Amino acid sequence: MLKKLSPAKVNLYLRVLRKREDNYHDLATLMQKISLYDELEFSPSGRDITLRCPGTTLPENEGNIVFRAAKKILSLAGCSSGVNITIHKKIPLAAGLGGGSSNAAVTLLALNELFRLNFRAEDLMKIGATLGADVPFFLFHGPAWAFGIGDRLEAALDIPSFWFVLVNPGFEVSTKTVYESLNLGLTKEIIHYSIPRFRAREDLIAGLYNDLENVTFKMHPSLQLIKDSLILNGATGALMSGSGPTVFGIFDTEDKAKDAKNTLDQSKTWAVFLAHSVD
Repeated sequence: MLKKLSPAKVNLYLRVLRKREDNYHDLATLMQKISLYDELEFSPSGRDITLRCPGTTLPENEGNIVFRAAKKILSLAGCSSGVNITIHKKIPLAAGLGGGSSNAAVTLLALNELFRLNFRAEDLMKIGATLGADVPFFLFHGPAWAFGIGDRLEAALDIPSFWFVLVNPGFEVSTKTVYESLNLGLTKEIIHYSIPRFRAREDLIAGLYNDLENVTFKMHPSLQLIKDSLILNGATGALMSGSGPTVFGIFDTEDKAKDAKNTLDQSKTWAVFLAHSVD
């Protein structure tokens, strides 16, 4: 059996540049992997793909991106082996933390290793891009800027490491609904955009930004309370990740982050997580 950790991500910066003719949106976003992990287990088995997601409402068939990732890489490799996959979820579902995309990326890496398929890193990135816009990021080393629909990556150099406290309110948010609520005009024009440079902690904290935050906060006003609570408990900056609803706070030290987590843990409805930046 092969076990792999599958990290979550946060968006430290997210601009929606335009709506495209294909109904997707062009983005400029800075993503950082964090130490909040799902654990996936893989073992060879006959000719079929079997997927288990105990304790969740996730589908265990083609409706799950992990199943599709396994099917795709085995098919492309001409591999007739089957595989048993079990996902032990810790990353909240539909939370703006990229859990599904991360699981798919880890599945590609694991099956490439388990069955010695010999796909190169760039091959896996191309396969990942066909599964979901964020999947290539989880195959990429370190923090990265993502452009287009999120599939064009550029290494984000000199991004400082942080301690995070993440607060999930206990409900899911539909990414599709959030983007539809943006009401951006359709445009064919290429938008010329220069990305900000965050070389110091203060620069990044001052530059935290998410175009989707106002949209999701209007749909769920309770999220503003979470953001305010993080700041009140010592976060130097706070922001919603992705399309939400998870909100994270950035802390100067592990001790300050732990103190905030302990206080926020007293909520009956919020799920609170402590994490740090990972490569």
